[in-house]
Amino acid sequence: MKTIPVFGLASALVGLLLLAACAPFGGPGYGGQYPYGPGGNLGGRGMMGGGMMGGGWGNYGPSSNPNSRPITIDQAAENVRRYLTGYRGKLVVKEVMDFAWNYYAEVEEEDTGVHAMELLVDKYTGRVSPEPGPNMMWNKKYSMMGGMMGGYRGGASAAGMPVTADQAKTLAQQYLDVNLPGVTVEDSDVFYGYYTLHTLLNGEVEGMLSVNGYSRAVWYHTWHGPFLGMKDFEQGS
Repeated sequence: MKTIPVFGLASALVGLLLLAACAPFGGPGYGGQYPYGPGGNLGGRGMMGGGMMGGGWGNYGPSSNPNSRPITIDQAAENVRRYLTGYRGKLVVKEVMDFAWNYYAEVEEEDTGVHAMELLVDKYTGRVSPEPGPNMMWNKKYSMMGGMMGGYRGGASAAGMPVTADQAKTLAQQYLDVNLPGVTVEDSDVFYGYYTLHTLLNGEVEGMLSVNGYSRAVWYHTWHGPFLGMKDFEQGS
């Protein structure tokens, strides 16, 4: 009788479980498109551990050392610039947001104006890593996982998304009305395969969420902590 190697079977099962854990699924609200209610599904300190999917998951909580001091927002931007030297093409830091648990950076293609990727910077070590969630699972051009998880058609083009920026804003607001009443959204930033929008409470930034440009799924970012401030970096300055 033919037997199946235990190790191979276990590896396959683990792979399926990881894919299932990372894929958004339906919830309350608009057409069953919302993953995990208001939380998304990759909160906490990184369920997959350091090193997987391109450099670890960053620090999703305050430092355990009471004497440690965070780096500045300008230092975080400089660390991101050094990180970007490993990519072809001209990528610039567009914006860095200061959250209690990490710095968040939006990176843009200088030639096209399309947002390329979202990165996290550890506030105490300065380590830069890809943001989990939509940046890894939906990004068609800058993530190996993007094409596998999204069911996309065609090449990496931000213009080919059937969901428009205005529709993404509407979907995001419908999600918030159900899950976080009183929270609103700003205009959409366009990425390859999805949109990311700042969320506002009483007119002030409180966080962000993303909307898939194909499936209309909404994913609220849960891994930042309270918002503290932000800085724009025009032309990568």
